[in-house]
Order: sequence, then structure tokens, then C-alpha cells
Amino acid sequence: MQFTAKDIAFMLNGTVEGDPLVEANHLAKIEEGGNGSLSFLANPKYEQYLYTTNASVVIVNNSLQLTSPVKATLIRVENAYSSFTLLLEQYNTIKLNKSGVEEPHFIHKSAKIGATPYIGAFSYIGQDVTMGDNCKIYPGCYIADNVKLGNNVTLFPGVKVYFDCIIGDNVVIHSGAVIGSDGFGFAPNPDGTYTKVAQIGNVVIEDDVEIGANTTIDRATMGSTYVRKGVKIDNLVQIAHNVDIGQNTVIAAQAGIAGSTKLGENVMLGGQVGVVGHITIARGTQVQAQSGVSRKITEEGKRWAGSPAISYTADMRSNVVVSRLPELEKRVNELEKIIKELKDRDVH
Repeated sequence: MQFTAKDIAFMLNGTVEGDPLVEANHLAKIEEGGNGSLSFLANPKYEQYLYTTNASVVIVNNSLQLTSPVKATLIRVENAYSSFTLLLEQYNTIKLNKSGVEEPHFIHKSAKIGATPYIGAFSYIGQDVTMGDNCKIYPGCYIADNVKLGNNVTLFPGVKVYFDCIIGDNVVIHSGAVIGSDGFGFAPNPDGTYTKVAQIGNVVIEDDVEIGANTTIDRATMGSTYVRKGVKIDNLVQIAHNVDIGQNTVIAAQAGIAGSTKLGENVMLGGQVGVVGHITIARGTQVQAQSGVSRKITEEGKRWAGSPAISYTADMRSNVVVSRLPELEKRVNELEKIIKELKDRDVH
């Protein structure tokens, strides 16, 4: 990517202050900017770096009042943060704009591949796979038989999608994720051994979902495990069989959801949250990091914390009490000593 300040200003509907022909070919933080870099200033805490940065171009707010000379060419816009976010998105699009089919690869003759695909080397696409337009399958991916991919699906290197799974439009799945592995189903026997219960369902991922690296989503025992539209899942998350995750839910890293649990829309689970199986969690629920949800949540839009999870405010009060326990223990010991002395005095 190489653009002049004039080009960037045109894209952002901004105005140039300085050399309109200066070129930028990479993005950088303002405090780390060097020759040829493009940066931005939105937070007043970083304004000091505007006067020392070596960045070639800096995006700033229209309202910014300079207090010292600036070496960089400035592009003034209404909102520097949102403008830079737009540039990041465009930069990422250019960076990931791959196309064509690399060798070696395997595509079964029955597979249907949509227009303008990218299929990386060492990818495997199985029997009766259906793939929409503009899909990007990075090297080392495995797509098993009868999988259906929508349009604009991106599977980063090493993603594995087991048989019969369905993935909607505009889905991004990051490296190492496994979609449709067996659910954890084992029936106990009288002799203490276990018999595996066949997992014959699938995983259905709806449109506009993003799934982080090394996340695993188990196929249903029967029926489907659902990840509904707009869900965002971080790295290293475990979703068990027959779970149903509601629209626009956000799940942070290392969370785990046990089988057959149903999350409502717009739920937020913090990092390392654990949720037991066969419960429902109400719409808009927020659960603080490292909490354990052991029973159903029926009230919408409430915040929860702790293990087992209780209301957020109750958990905060409990933490205050716990922090005072050493002091309370000391006072109890002093009271016991006084009581003992009083008893001894009465005896004598």
C-alpha cells in the first residue's frame, strides 16, 4: 500500500495541511512512526508525540490546536479515530486480497466452488462440498464431505471443518479452529468403563460470525449446535454439543460452555467463564471473567460475577468482606482473649 497524503485525504473526506504529495506506505503508532508511515492522533494523552514523531502523515481531528511546529503532513478530519479505523479495514482488505488456486491441493470432483475463490496449498475439499463466491481457504485447511460454505467465507490456515457442517455468509474462522468435532458423549457401563455415543448431528454457523484461533465447536449428538448471526468468539473457546448461542453474543478467550445450554441474544461472557450444561441464559446477560454459571439465568440484561455466579453487586460486596477477613479475624481473637480474661476473673 502506497498513497500520497492527497489520496488519503480524498478517501477520508479530509483536508491536507503540509505536503500533499508526501507518500505513506505503512501504518504505525504515532510514538513509533518513521519515514513513510501513516499514523493518527485521537487521544489527547498522545499529543506530545505529534511534535516529535517521524511519521510522514498523521491524521488529526479538525478541532486540534497546534502548540508547536509539526514535521509531519497533517490530514484533518472530523473524527481521527474512526477515519483511521476505516484505513485499517481497507489496509487489511488489501493485505488479505488473495485469489487463485495453489498447488498442491485436493478438490473432489463433486465439489461446487463459487466464483473468484482463493484455495491455498495443501488444502483438502471433500465430496459434495458447496462453496459460495469469494471464499478464501488458506493453506492446510480441511473441509470434509457435504460441508456448505456461504459467500465471503475466510478460513485461515489449519482450520478443520468436519462433515455436514453449514457455514453462512461473511464468516471468518481463524487458524487452528475445529468446527464439528465429536461432542463429549460417553455412556457409563456397570463395570466402570464407557461406551461412546455416536455424534451424528452437525454445527450450523450463521452469517457474520467470527471465530478465534484454536476454538472448538462440537457437533450435536442429534440435530445441530448453533452459532447464530453476528456472534463473535475469541481464541481458545470450547462450545459443547447442542449448544445454541444467540445472535450478537460475544465470548472472550478460554470460556467453556457445556452441552445443550442455550444463550440468548447479546450475551457477553468474559474470559475463562464456565457455564454448566442444560441451562438457559437470558438475553443481554453479562458475566464477569472467571465466573462460573451453575444455574439458569432468567432476568434479562443483568450482570453476574463469582463462582458460583451471583449478581455483580453482591459479588463486589462479598469481595469487600473477604478483603477484611484478616482484620475481622484479629478482632475476633482479641474479643476471645477479653472474654477468657473476664471468665478467669469471675472464677477467682
